Amino acid sequence: MSKLSYEEKIEIYNKRKAGETLNILHSKYGITKHNIQYLVRLIDRHGFDILKHTKNKYYPPYQKEQIINRVLLNNELIQSVSVDEGLPSEGMLHTWIKNIKKWIII
Repeated sequence: MSKLSYEEKIEIYNKRKAGETLNILHSKYGITKHNIQYLVRLIDRHGFDILKHTKNKYYPPYQKEQIINRVLLNNELIQSVSVDEGLPSEGMLHTWIKNIKKWIII
């Protein structure tokens, strides 16, 4: 979602809440339907301030470990954890888990 401006993300959110279909928003903004749904859930959970994060936010190893453990040890859904933690995309958490699995046997 980083290719969209702050204003575009708010516009997408408001249009989706007003009933605009995922297909129309996908066509107009060129982002996947899944990412539109994720954006809406993220804003619903954290408000518009979540969109004002700085680029390439640093997540310390202990924080990554806590987030990864919610999925691997607590069996929480990746999308739910990603939204709850305010990650810019759930793909980020997928990558963290993929990388950690290279180092440990699950």
